[in-house]
Amino acid sequence: MKTDYTPAESIIKTENLTYAYRTGQDELPKIVLQGLNLEIERGTFVAVLGHNGSGKTTLAKHLNAILLPMGGRVLVDGLDTADERLLLEIRKRVGMVFQNPDNQIVANVVEEDVAFAPENLGYPPEEIRRRVDEALKTVGMYEYREHAPHLLSGGQKQRIAIAGVLAMNPSCIVFDEPTAMLDPMGRESVVKIIRELRASGRVTVVLITHHMEETIDADRVIVMSEGRVLMDGPPRQVFQNVEALRETGLDVPETVNLLYELNNSGFSLRLDALSVEECAQEIYNALK
Repeated sequence: MKTDYTPAESIIKTENLTYAYRTGQDELPKIVLQGLNLEIERGTFVAVLGHNGSGKTTLAKHLNAILLPMGGRVLVDGLDTADERLLLEIRKRVGMVFQNPDNQIVANVVEEDVAFAPENLGYPPEEIRRRVDEALKTVGMYEYREHAPHLLSGGQKQRIAIAGVLAMNPSCIVFDEPTAMLDPMGRESVVKIIRELRASGRVTVVLITHHMEETIDADRVIVMSEGRVLMDGPPRQVFQNVEALRETGLDVPETVNLLYELNNSGFSLRLDALSVEECAQEIYNALK
């Protein structure tokens, strides 16, 4: 089910992208991505949803060449991820933030961890200092720059991981379920950073998530199922397909769910009132 979406200049493009995992020596490969064609417009905030096994994380790992296509190709700023000579340049342009921040933290001091990537890219010390300070201030962790990462909370660690990616000055950041292991406070702090990055226009944001509320501010929502794109469009359009989303094992934002259930009780409410304020106003107008 496709909704209206016309891509402009794309930073990421997949052409007939196919990928399969081998589950055992004598078993046939399990196809995870089935001829995926996508374009992600530069400077946008794109959310990718899907049940477990839908292919969304496998897609994410293709966007900066952690995985390489078995069929088709992935282009980052026109650079083919299958070309080994371009690997460093591609990973400078597309950064990844993973579910578990402990997997990205490599140093014993916060500022040294954030400096790790710029140092390996060969930037001069003064440029590294500037990048580290700017990145830590962006994620609200500058005052912790001399702390030990292992003593921080999960949300603070995730913000350090984000700072480490920002220090590379990427054109795009892919967040692969960055709040899945966090408590509500940590999750809120990370979502706030994602929204601020989107508002700044500094980077293209691709967010893989299970939390519907994290996607309502996205420019575009892509719903995946069985390695294919099931829906693709603005959140206000996509989340009106309540039954179709539930059939794929997904839900809708709580605001949409409330409006949907009220409609089942005899109301006639718009399902595109995504925020709490819009939802409350829609119900108020109906009662008035």
